[in-house]
Amino acid sequence: MKSIDLLQAIARGDTSAREVCDAAIARIETTDARVNAFTERTFSRARAEADAVDARHARREPLPPLAGLPYAVKNLFDIECVTTLAGSKINRELPAAVADAVLVQRLKASGAVLLGALNMDEYAYGFTTENTHYGPTRNPHDLARIAGGSSGGSGAAVAAGQVPLTLGSDTNGSIRVPSSLCGTWGLKPTFGRLSRRGTFPFVHSLDHLGPLGDSVEALALAYDAMQGADPLDPGCQALRVQAATPALARGVDGLRIGVLGGYFHDNASAPARAVAALAGKTLGAIGDVTWPDAGLARAAAFLITASEGGSLHLDNLRERPQDFEPLSVDRFLSGVLQPADWYLKAQRFRRIYRDRVNTLFSQWDVLIAPATPVSAPEIGTDWLDVGGVRQPSRPAVGLLTQPISFAGCPVAAAPMWPEGTGGMPIGVQLIAAPWREDLCLRAAMVLQQSGIAHLKGMVA
Repeated sequence: MKSIDLLQAIARGDTSAREVCDAAIARIETTDARVNAFTERTFSRARAEADAVDARHARREPLPPLAGLPYAVKNLFDIECVTTLAGSKINRELPAAVADAVLVQRLKASGAVLLGALNMDEYAYGFTTENTHYGPTRNPHDLARIAGGSSGGSGAAVAAGQVPLTLGSDTNGSIRVPSSLCGTWGLKPTFGRLSRRGTFPFVHSLDHLGPLGDSVEALALAYDAMQGADPLDPGCQALRVQAATPALARGVDGLRIGVLGGYFHDNASAPARAVAALAGKTLGAIGDVTWPDAGLARAAAFLITASEGGSLHLDNLRERPQDFEPLSVDRFLSGVLQPADWYLKAQRFRRIYRDRVNTLFSQWDVLIAPATPVSAPEIGTDWLDVGGVRQPSRPAVGLLTQPISFAGCPVAAAPMWPEGTGGMPIGVQLIAAPWREDLCLRAAMVLQQSGIAHLKGMVA
C-alpha cells in the first residue's frame, strides 16, 4: 500500500497508526539483514509516536497531513538521544543529540513516525554507500549491486518496502543517485529551501536536504511539511512557504519542456538516454537543450567539495587518518592540500554559472536528463565504461547530477525501468528554475500517472 493510501486508511480509521508502524517494523526485521539500510532503530519511539496519532484519532481531533506515516532519516540527521554518526567511526565518540534536527521536528509535528537512522557514505563523501565501518548498503533489486549514495540507506529502505518515506542529503547528487539506482522517487529542493539545522554538514556551500519516497504524493506532502523559514539557520533562504501538493493536479500543459543533450547525452549509456527520451516524449518535450558549462561546473563542484570537506575534518585528518573511510580519506586529504586560489576561483565561477543557468530558464520551464549514466554497478566495481570512456566508478556515478546541484536548482528524480539493464532502474532528473519545486513535481506526477515511472517491489 502506497503512502497516500496508508494516510487515507489511517484517517478513515480502517487501520491504526500502530498497526502500520508494527508492519513497518516487521518488514525491517525481515529484510534488513540482507539490505543493511539501517544503522539505528528507534522502534520504541516509533510506537509511542504512532500511539499518539491513534489517541488523537480516538478523541476525534483533526489529524496532521502525515499522521501515522513511517519514515527514517539518513544518519547525519540529529535524532534526540541518538549519536549522529554521519557514517563515520570517529563520530561514535560524540555525545547523543539533545534534540531532533529541524526537519525531523517538522515531520513529527506533521504526524510522521520515525523508525530510525540510515546507512550512508562516511561524512557523505561518496556515491555508493560502500561503508567500511557499517557495511555496504545493498540494492534491493540485486543484492550484489550498490544502492547509490551517499544517501544509500535512504534509497534502499524505500525500495525494500521498509518505510515509504526517508530523508537524505544531496551535495553533488546524493538524493538523486540512490533514487535512480534503487528505483525510488526523490526531491532535491532549491539550495537554501529547507533548514539544515541539526544535521552534520559535508559542504556548507552545496549541501541540500530533501525526501525520497514511494510516490510523488509522498515527496510533496513531506516537502510541504518541512518548509518554512528558520532564523537560526542563516543558510535557509526560504522566507515564504510555497505549497507544492496543490500543484500536482495541474499537469504540464503550457509548460516549455526540453531534454538536455550535449554533456548529458555524451556521458550517458544507451539505457540512460532511453529513459530521458521516453520521459521527454511523455511530457511533450519540444526541443533539445544545451546546459551551459556542465563539465566546468562538475570540476568546480569537485574543488569546492574537497576543499570545504577537508577543512571541516582537518584536525582528525592530522591526528587519526587511519580512522577514516579508506574509500574517501584520500579525497579529504587532497582537499586540505588544494591551493586556496583554486577554491576561490571555483566560487567565483559558480556565481557566473548560476547566472547562465537562470538565463536558460527564461526560455524553459522543465528540463529532463538521466540521473545516472548507468544502472547500479556491482559492489566493489572500480571502473565504468561511459560513452566509450573508462572512468573511475565511484565518482562517475555522479557525472550527471553534479552540474545541476552546483547551480542550486530543484530536481525531482523519477524511477524508470529501461531495457538493457537486467531489470535494474535508471531515474530521470526533472529540473526547474530555483524556487520552482512545484514544476518538478507536476512533471513527476504526469510520469507517475502515465505508468512509465513507478516503484517495483524488492525482488532479491
